Amino acid sequence: MKYARIAVDGTPTWAIVHDDTIELMDGTPYNGGRPTKARLALADVHLLAPVTPSKIFCLGRNYRDHRTEMGYAHDSVPSVFMKGPTTVIGPGDDIVLPPSHLSTHVEHEAELAVVIGKPARFVSADKAFEYILGYTCVNDVSARDLQRSDPHPTRGKGFDTFCPVGPWIETDLDPSSGVRLRCSVNGTLRQDGSTTDMTYGIPFLIEYLTSFATLLPGDLVITGSPGGTAPIQAGDHIEIEIDGIGTLTNGVVAHRP
Repeated sequence: MKYARIAVDGTPTWAIVHDDTIELMDGTPYNGGRPTKARLALADVHLLAPVTPSKIFCLGRNYRDHRTEMGYAHDSVPSVFMKGPTTVIGPGDDIVLPPSHLSTHVEHEAELAVVIGKPARFVSADKAFEYILGYTCVNDVSARDLQRSDPHPTRGKGFDTFCPVGPWIETDLDPSSGVRLRCSVNGTLRQDGSTTDMTYGIPFLIEYLTSFATLLPGDLVITGSPGGTAPIQAGDHIEIEIDGIGTLTNGVVAHRP
């Protein structure tokens, strides 16, 4: 099942995606919301980010080829950082580059994100999937020059609009079987990887994160990026595609004071 958030008369509303139509719901997937049989054409709706997370946990260097291109050694424990909720934008929204005096080197990172479905604390790996609502596409946009100069990636990863999410949440997906993820910029393929190449799998990550933090419905666990990350600039058109989910599309614009 595909869950989406859309704007209906300016009000965020949950819906279920059916091919080229979308069926409105009377609540959220987290509180037992049900379909209402009211349908709209998918082409006629404005898709919002499918999550409003309280927390966004991100895994750095979780793919070997990305570790290699970044010049990092293998981590003996997961390399975890966070993005703030204000980094989230939806499908079709623009990534806003930082002011040039702060950063001049921003890159894309195609990633699979886990969407938490119910409160999770001290969850064992064998129970992890019971706490997952589904999966979505994320672009972990990164100011690489700040990431390299700062002692921690928070600033380089944390600018507003640096976490495009969407287009919806797919509940029927098995990343452990190998799911292909790709990033294209202006129609040119830059990243092409598989979830089988992750160093730390999703069940382990859920156990690890919930050992110190409570994950709430709608929170994101972003699982890392394959190799091939590269700079983006104003005017670029970015597509993050994950098999079984769909394609997240965003533009890039320059900062305007």
